[in-house]
Amino acid sequence: MRAYERLLKYVAYPTGSDPAAEKTPSNPTEWDLARDLATEMGELGMTDIVVDDACYVYGTIPGTIAGYAGPTLALISHIDVSSAAPYTDIKPQIIHYEGGDLVQNEATGATVRLADYPFLANYIGCDIMTSDGSTLLGADDKAGVAEILTLAEQLRDDPSIKHGPIRVCFTPDEEIGLSSEFLDIDRLAADVAYTVDGDAFGEVSYETFNAMTAIVTINGYNIHPGSAKNMMKNACRIACEFDGMIPDSETPEHTEGYEGFYHLCEMAGDVEHMRLEYILRDHDLATVRGRGAWTQRVADFLNAKYGEGTVEVELTEEYKNMREVLKDHMRLVDIPTEILRDMGVEADKSPIRGGTDGATLSFRGLPCPNLGTGGHNFHGRREFVCVQAMDQTAELLLRLVQAIAREPKNL
Repeated sequence: MRAYERLLKYVAYPTGSDPAAEKTPSNPTEWDLARDLATEMGELGMTDIVVDDACYVYGTIPGTIAGYAGPTLALISHIDVSSAAPYTDIKPQIIHYEGGDLVQNEATGATVRLADYPFLANYIGCDIMTSDGSTLLGADDKAGVAEILTLAEQLRDDPSIKHGPIRVCFTPDEEIGLSSEFLDIDRLAADVAYTVDGDAFGEVSYETFNAMTAIVTINGYNIHPGSAKNMMKNACRIACEFDGMIPDSETPEHTEGYEGFYHLCEMAGDVEHMRLEYILRDHDLATVRGRGAWTQRVADFLNAKYGEGTVEVELTEEYKNMREVLKDHMRLVDIPTEILRDMGVEADKSPIRGGTDGATLSFRGLPCPNLGTGGHNFHGRREFVCVQAMDQTAELLLRLVQAIAREPKNL
């Protein structure tokens, strides 16, 4: 079975993770996919299959090298999808793309416009899987799941391929930042790992943002507007004043590459109370901490203007740039880079403008770069994945597991 055929099955599971949930997994449907994947893993000859109490799926592709003494490799993908766009009743389709705009639905006008997404031209002559434009597709990261299990099938069917034991883990709730929190590294029992959770085929990522959140609470005072002079303290307007002091040039819509940002992702409240949630990002740790310090300086200014306690800022550090760990394990980057070159593709090592499970896992002692899956426009209705790029990713994984088996254990 080809990887895209598996993906067609997996997108039928409505596994959008819920940021408001108080338990793991955040969406009960994740259990359905996890258990069905465990069954499929058994059919593919995998061993040590476990679905644990937090909905993590573990398994082993047995090695084929007698007396193997090399590194144990883990491959990791997540089973949830983003809830930022509709994710139920997904209607996947495969379109042979011959250039121009990619029309998802003629009746509704849903279209992936070439002018907006010029990289679409890279797929002329290819088959593209997308939704009908009313939902996301769910290739993030079910494409990674499909590619890993396609690898498992290839290895089962050809025992002459030499490789060490390969640990596999499928995680819930990655899209809400919880998937690596409950991953049992002792149970995984791997020396090195890759997340198969990137975008275009050919990505080999070893740099992420450093991440912080800033929760800003504004405490106002309400009174009838007819008698409000010198009395009312309007938290809504103070919230606007706060955001107006955030550098406009350092927001997501004005940054790229190594440029970090402040992102106001949520604002709610009324005259008496407002809550603003910012995510702060930069590839340099000191710079992202400086952004946190700036939000506190803005709060201090407004407190001097409106009274102490008017504005409160709570800063939380999340994940860190995994380059700080992976710089000591660059062979893990070099190996897929060399394989890609043999396949006629130059690796894209652009920094991730976000994070991956690999960031957290690397700092937990499991060095873990990220590999592309063949898709684009994740988390939205214009999401798509290239069928042939999924085949290439499966081929990359097949060559990767053989290459890792030739490396020393302390890779």
